[in-house]
This record gives sequence, C-alpha cells and structure tokens, in this order.
Amino acid sequence: MLCRGLPIPRYAGLQLGLPARRALIRAWSLRRPDVVHIVTEGPLGWSALSAARRLHLPVVTDFHTNFHSYSRHYGVGWLKKPISAYLRRFHNRADATLVPTREMRRELTSLGYRNVEVVGRGVDTVLFSPERRSAELRRQWGVGADGLAVLHVGRLAPEKKPELVLRAFAAMRERRPDARLVFVGDGPARAQLQARHPGHVFAGMRLGEDLATHYASGDVFLFPSVTETYGNVTAEAMASGLACVAFKYAAAAELMRHGYSGLLARPGDDEDFIAAAASLAGDAVKLAALRFRAREAVQGLDWNHVVTSLAAALEQTVRQHERRIDAKNALLIAPD
Repeated sequence: MLCRGLPIPRYAGLQLGLPARRALIRAWSLRRPDVVHIVTEGPLGWSALSAARRLHLPVVTDFHTNFHSYSRHYGVGWLKKPISAYLRRFHNRADATLVPTREMRRELTSLGYRNVEVVGRGVDTVLFSPERRSAELRRQWGVGADGLAVLHVGRLAPEKKPELVLRAFAAMRERRPDARLVFVGDGPARAQLQARHPGHVFAGMRLGEDLATHYASGDVFLFPSVTETYGNVTAEAMASGLACVAFKYAAAAELMRHGYSGLLARPGDDEDFIAAAASLAGDAVKLAALRFRAREAVQGLDWNHVVTSLAAALEQTVRQHERRIDAKNALLIAPD
C-alpha cells in the first residue's frame, strides 16, 4: 500500500512518510492483521501506531536510527531533547521495541524505554565473500595485486564522519604511498567531497553482486560512524574478508574482538581511530590475519536464525496481547 511522503530537509534522497491513519484503519478493518510491525518512526509510523491502537491490534516497533544524534549534523541540534522525548513516547506506546544489539537495549532502557527486546541482524555470507575479489576492478581503482585498497561503504553524509575517513587514510598513506581510498555510496556530502578530493575513487551506489565485488576487492574497511543502531556494512565488510577499523560501538562492538578480528577504537577518540588505521598500513602480517579472522567471525550469522527470532518476538507479542484481552473480558463479565 503506497503512501505519500516528502523529502527530508537537507537530505532529498530520503523521504518522510506522511500520516495515513484513516487509510490504515480502513485497510486493517477490511483485513485485520495479527500484529502490526512498524519500522518507520516519523509521521507515517505514528499514524500506523494510532490506527493499530484504535483497532486494538498488538504492535511491535523497530528502533532503526538515532535521529536524536543525527539532529546536530543538520542544523537542528536544539531539537535533540524534543526528538528524544518523541521517540521514547512513540516506542513506549508499542507492546515491544526491537533493537539489534544488547548495547542498544541497555542504552534505551537507561533512557526510560520499556519492553525492549534484542533481535540481531544477519549477513549473507554467500553473497558477501572474499571469493568475489576482482583484479580487474582493483586495476580500475589503480591498485595492483600487492597494493592497498581502503574502502568506506555507506551514505556520504556529515553524521557518517567522512572527514575522519580522510584523516585516517592520510595517516595510512604516509606508510603506504601506494594506498588508494574508495568511497562506495552516495549522499548529500558526495559532491563536495568529490570536488575537494578528485584523487580518490567515488564509486557511487552499488547493489547486489556488484556491491559484493566492491567489498571483496578491498583490503581495509574504515567505518567511523557512531550514529548507527547497528551498521550492516560492518558485517558485510567482515564477511567479505576486510580488515575493519571502527569505533567500539553497534555492530563493531558486537561482532569484533579488538586485535583479533578487527580494530576497535575508543568511542569519541578520533586519534585512536586514526592510529588504528595507520597501524594496518604498516603491518602486512596483522592485516592478513585480521582479514581471515573477520570472515571467520561472522560465518555463523545466518539470516534464517535471525528471521526465526523475529517471528518468535512477533508471536510472543500476539500471545501477550491476547492474554490481556482475555483478562479484560473476564473482568467485564465477572459476576458481582
């Protein structure tokens, strides 16, 4: 069912769904769902939540994006507190809120969120695999068989800290002058970055096997963002056999062991991140070991297991909802 939307200010590539409460009530009255799973937290999500509550349907929400953290990167930092309050109220109206990591559950619980459950994320280790490494693609990047290709994959936007990627790569290049930096992805910061740094590779948006080939053809993955709720790109890079440098946060904290399957910098410490990246450029043995163990660390992240966990969470919510309805009906018909 398509709904109207508007481009997010200063980020035309993403749209904000507009409210559709009446349309949802009409659709769900004609074909009543067992459970409503809301994965958008804006006006459309709020209207879906209101419609579900009006029809007494069980509701599960996903906490997907740290909008309260993003706000300061888009000139509305003064809205951080009201945005945080809105998100907490939104999710607390649901029967359960799903998050991808234990760390995120602890954080949200400490902020007053209720009924927070962990359902992890998976990665397709068949699609994302070192076997897709392409010597031809590396040649297009200007990287030889023994060269060093450094990747950043994701939206090119201020909150993803592309400037820190550039600083970390500059430190790497001091040790490996043959290193090449490749940005995969698009976003509002791309045009400016590309104009300022024409010597780097800007591959744009890639999908499917093409994206997997870009991952596998790299050697090091730099991911300095701390606004993720998870960060699927980290798992994809690890599955592709890249040595990853990230802050100890979200998926990186969940999946990587520092010095064994990746390098974890202290959150907020940019110099620690830069030093970790530079250390890889100067140590071929460490680089090779991290690449092998990264792939090994995510081999068990099977999507079937994740989908089973999600289904179990939804079914549990339905059962709890039905018990509450049964208890309420029992009170209504109880004799004096």
